[in-house]
Amino acid sequence: MELGWTGEKVSRVGLGIWQFSESWGVTDYNLAKSIIEAALDSGINFIDTAMVYGHGLSEEFLGKALKELGVRDEVFIATKIPGEFLARDDVFRAVNNSLKRLQVDVIDLMQVHWPPCWHNIPTCEYMKALEQLVNMGLIRYIGLSDFPVELVDSARECLSTTDIVSLQIRYNLVERDAEKELIPYALLNDLVVIPWSPLAKGALTGKYTPDNLPQFQDVRAREPLFTKENMVQIYEVVKVLEELSKKYNKTPAQLALRWLMDAYPNILPIPGAKNPDQVRDNAGTMSWKLSYEDWLKIDQVSRSVRISRVTY
Repeated sequence: MELGWTGEKVSRVGLGIWQFSESWGVTDYNLAKSIIEAALDSGINFIDTAMVYGHGLSEEFLGKALKELGVRDEVFIATKIPGEFLARDDVFRAVNNSLKRLQVDVIDLMQVHWPPCWHNIPTCEYMKALEQLVNMGLIRYIGLSDFPVELVDSARECLSTTDIVSLQIRYNLVERDAEKELIPYALLNDLVVIPWSPLAKGALTGKYTPDNLPQFQDVRAREPLFTKENMVQIYEVVKVLEELSKKYNKTPAQLALRWLMDAYPNILPIPGAKNPDQVRDNAGTMSWKLSYEDWLKIDQVSRSVRISRVTY
């Protein structure tokens, strides 16, 4: 697919590597490298990381693996700068550190991870700093992550010589609020949409049921999706995915990802993977499509889900 208005060719599915952190447990470099290598072998060339993942560990693993594999020119690197790093001087310092961890001269896509909600930094301060880095050739494109439409507009108005190319958002079969404003906005403005948590943190894979929820030590244990009340609803979607998986000879996860990709032409999901088999499974969503009848069947059961995030 093309990356928004840029004309850049990227794979229809990417690889998210938040899992290269203590939060998700992939802290062994050789395992991380095997996941990256499996992604490349499977046709995935878009890899999404962030400065905060493992406090830089994810970027370090990615940079080291790409260098050892000799494939930097084959991979489109997307990373993210957190809201806490958005004072002008910190933008330059943080991007410099990111370049060193990734062992590259230029970052393909630098995304603002979230707005500086607690630090009162003006929007134009960090957007103009990022634009200056584009003009200096240190980053190629700018994206926004977890921004509402109103703040997306404000951020874009700060730019003079470039524009944003992407919106990274939380979007999956059971969390569809992005369809109300953000996805139509992206379509109108030729921006690519990069769903994070496209499998609802594993809730759509079939691994979990209302009676088999993540245990306390799991990072997902306090995630509202995995309350029994919400999982009862989500599991109705999973049952339809499991039913159709037999028809298509695909996994429920592949069906859930394919549904997103068939819904809108500008969707580039970035599911994570904790081993090479999972990344190969994710890559297996790229070469087929759902019938309209089956897409609609999934859509209708999905629309009946009402996730509540009020857990106390």
